[in-house]
Amino acid sequence: MESGSVLKKQFYLEGLCCANCAAKIENKVNELEEIQTANLDFVTKKLTVQIYEKCDAELAQNKIVGIVKNIEDEVKVIDMEQSLEDEEEEEISKADVIRFGIGVLIFIAAYVFKFPKTIDIVLYVVSYVVVGGDVLLRSIKNIGKGQIFDENFLMAVATIGAFAIKEYPEAVSVMIFYQIGEFLQDAAVEKSRKSISALMDIKPQFANLINGEKALKVSPDEVVVGDIILVKPGEKIPLDGIVVEGESMLDTSAVTGESVPRRVEIQGEVFSGSINKEGLLKVEVTKAFKDSTVSKILDLVENASSKKAVTEKFITKFARYYTPSVVGIALLLAIVPPLVIKDAVFSNWIYRALVFLVASCPCAIILSVPLSFFGGIGSASRNGILVKGGNYIEALKNINTVVFDKTGTLTEGKFNVNKIQTYNQFSKDELLKYAAYVESFSNHPIALSICSAYGGNIEKNNITNYKEVSGFGVQAEISGKAVCIGNANFMKQNKIDVSKVNLDEVFGTVVHAAVDNVYAGYIVISDNIKKDTIKAIDELKSIGIKTVMLTGDSKKPASVVASKIGMDEVFSELLPQDKVEKIEEMYSKKPDCKIAFVGDGINDAPVLARADVGISMGSVGSDAAVEASDVVIMNDELHKIYTAIKIAKKTNRVVWQNIIFAVGVKVIVLVLGALGYANIWEAVFADTGVSLIAVVNSLRILRAH
Repeated sequence: MESGSVLKKQFYLEGLCCANCAAKIENKVNELEEIQTANLDFVTKKLTVQIYEKCDAELAQNKIVGIVKNIEDEVKVIDMEQSLEDEEEEEISKADVIRFGIGVLIFIAAYVFKFPKTIDIVLYVVSYVVVGGDVLLRSIKNIGKGQIFDENFLMAVATIGAFAIKEYPEAVSVMIFYQIGEFLQDAAVEKSRKSISALMDIKPQFANLINGEKALKVSPDEVVVGDIILVKPGEKIPLDGIVVEGESMLDTSAVTGESVPRRVEIQGEVFSGSINKEGLLKVEVTKAFKDSTVSKILDLVENASSKKAVTEKFITKFARYYTPSVVGIALLLAIVPPLVIKDAVFSNWIYRALVFLVASCPCAIILSVPLSFFGGIGSASRNGILVKGGNYIEALKNINTVVFDKTGTLTEGKFNVNKIQTYNQFSKDELLKYAAYVESFSNHPIALSICSAYGGNIEKNNITNYKEVSGFGVQAEISGKAVCIGNANFMKQNKIDVSKVNLDEVFGTVVHAAVDNVYAGYIVISDNIKKDTIKAIDELKSIGIKTVMLTGDSKKPASVVASKIGMDEVFSELLPQDKVEKIEEMYSKKPDCKIAFVGDGINDAPVLARADVGISMGSVGSDAAVEASDVVIMNDELHKIYTAIKIAKKTNRVVWQNIIFAVGVKVIVLVLGALGYANIWEAVFADTGVSLIAVVNSLRILRAH
């Protein structure tokens, strides 16, 4: 179907506990003609789909429900727009525990006491049905739906096969320990889900809306821009806003990852998700809840799983062909050797094939890989770093070069006028006044610093023919005089000679000025280096990462700043398009170069998009920064880049530890099973035991910082 506008829908799959089945559901939903894209996050149990608007959304939803029921009959599909106020905990019921316990007791009785053979067999069969009846039932249902190759089928075939070759105790005991392993695995997965969810437990449940003399407790969704809300000590700030009454200390760690409380006073900006620690605050709401910082963070984290890492995609694709292949090999193992090897016994080779089947289930890999990436995203969020997907976690660990914008990234972006030099009978006050008038329409930090230094009233009616030339400067007529403000190249464009101006002792950004084509002088603007810039650069260098600075500043001040903070390379006097060209040049010179670009996410959108990973800094409340970048640092702390790369590297290590461990154990047991040196006990460990260890290993990522 042709691409076009789409409708986004989310469903919660209550009761989903099989990672392999989750991969099958995602694949089948993606095959629907009504669906542009579908992503099923096994960790959060959320299925996100994009339905073509020209299609019948209700029909598409019914097809999705049909697919889920066909693969996992017990899973309930819940439309998240209509319900799911609270996700219910899915715990094993008391009836299931009692049933399982009875089955185990019957097995123990048959195994310990010496009953007649017929009674023994009956007890084993009864125990088997009581303990593993649900596995058999699911297997039969799935076969009827054409869903053959899953863990239920593998366990059913293996244990029934054990009965067929008269290994009765082993058949029942394997089912018992398989069920125990599944329970422990589900418990471990649920613990990891809760641990990750706890990291993102920042959604406010209510807002105290001031209505006359009263404060009404309402849902944050009901509050509109301009309303006044009351935030009491200990409460979460429900919406972004400006303090209109009171002062307090705020715990912003859930939003920015900053552990030190931040003081806020009247006219101070506050962000949803922060916790009011002390005083009573009245806040005027500046953003609706759907546009607030906390909603933005939650949306980014919850949808991060839609951008899967290459490893995740490969594992999902691998599982599709893996299970049918091992079933075929097991079948050959059971039939061929007895036919071609002299004195080979069918029952012996069938047993080996059964071991092969039980050990082959791919759940450990399918389960642990997405869980690891989601854990990495959750850990980064706890540190005030929003990573938009597992693909960017994977890209971050490969970064070998970090390129920085200068102003507002390496420096504070708070400029001050520290020198005014005049020529041709112009006074300093005149020069500053002309510069302030011309710059009064701009929000650029340099323009704001000039206007602030001037301090006088600017009569904008006296400004005409205003024109801004990106990357060069601005010009306008002030009370009939043609004023030109900008860099040396801009002066040359306007035929103003600045070649004899001595700038040897000047450190900072130089803004030249000309009035009626006569050079009036220059203003020097300086910017302070951020307090943690040097530390951040040292940290990056300690893990072998090259650092580069790109700036539009002139060569000398750029070199001074680069030298102070220890940059490996600096490129100055660059226009926005020059920065992209410089990145392209770096790629061409070194094909294995993996670049992260760090900027403000607004002016540097093109270069943020071109780099392997775009990182925006100081972006709390900045919609443009969130849109432009792949990773968002929720405050101005440059060392969080090092933290993000460290979390990415740890995530990658855990992912490959799980893959190597799971595949390694399975290969060993498969080979030993085929050779007759492994039994079904080892096979069960290769399935549920390995899955459990992989899940527990994935939880280590949450401790990364």
